[in-house]
Amino acid sequence: MFRGIVWIPPETRIPFIRLRMLFFAISGLLVGASILFLVLRGLSYGIDFTGGILIEAKFSAAADIAATRAKVDSLNLGSTEIQGFGGPNDVLIRLPRQEGDEKAQGRAVEKVKDALGSGVEYRRVETVGPKVGAELLRESIVAVILALGGIMVYMWFRFEWKWGAAGIIALLHDVISTIGIFSLTGMEFNLSTVAAVLTIAGYSINDTVVILDRVRENLRKYKSMALPELFDLSINETLSRTINTAGTVFLTVVALYAFGGSVIQDFSFALLWGVVVGTYSSVCVALPMLLYMNINRGAHDPIDKSAAAP
Repeated sequence: MFRGIVWIPPETRIPFIRLRMLFFAISGLLVGASILFLVLRGLSYGIDFTGGILIEAKFSAAADIAATRAKVDSLNLGSTEIQGFGGPNDVLIRLPRQEGDEKAQGRAVEKVKDALGSGVEYRRVETVGPKVGAELLRESIVAVILALGGIMVYMWFRFEWKWGAAGIIALLHDVISTIGIFSLTGMEFNLSTVAAVLTIAGYSINDTVVILDRVRENLRKYKSMALPELFDLSINETLSRTINTAGTVFLTVVALYAFGGSVIQDFSFALLWGVVVGTYSSVCVALPMLLYMNINRGAHDPIDKSAAAP
């Protein structure tokens, strides 16, 4: 039988639960530092949230993205985003909102047109005001909150509310630390990053559910085993799956980060961090936290029909 890239022997007993205080200290420092950076430095918001200019251009021949980016960057209009979309001739150009009124935005658009020269058809030119950007930011926050709430409801029905609380604590750990790393590095935080955060939440909770399923199975199987020992057993039994899944996703995202171009580098970086911190939180945060939830072991006992009242 194929066992995957990494195979952990069944007798492996890594004492994850015994090391929980170390894990809690690491997670506390990570989350605390993330919040501190957010308070002191904030985030470097992209055009989606701050407003800006959107130009959709169609070249007469296949577009040279690198040459187009060099021409636009030479205009010193701020942090620009240039990406191909649709056909090979289509290019999307995003500029930050310029200081001044609408005439200042128009002058920036004319500079771009002059830099690109003739042979370019401009299909769309839009200006995103700061009000629209603020609405997008607010809606993104609502989307993240609703996603976390939906995941908690799912965990509640799948297991019970205490298990869901442990899973949500791990998810909050992942989301806060991901946003914190963007504050630390000063990388642009935009709608693509929000999509990455939601992807991280889905990946992390999937990993957590697999381990919790094994815990529930072992609760039925080992009725007298102490919870710390049972949790360690469950983590070690699913460790091969956890490492193989995380490793496969990580290598895929590394390729995306290395060869996907600068347009999706922020998105790829967020996913890289998310895979690492999401795997860590599933093993080292969610399960140790569940130990303090005073779970009801009897709720997971199989129904004994022979003992039921007539």
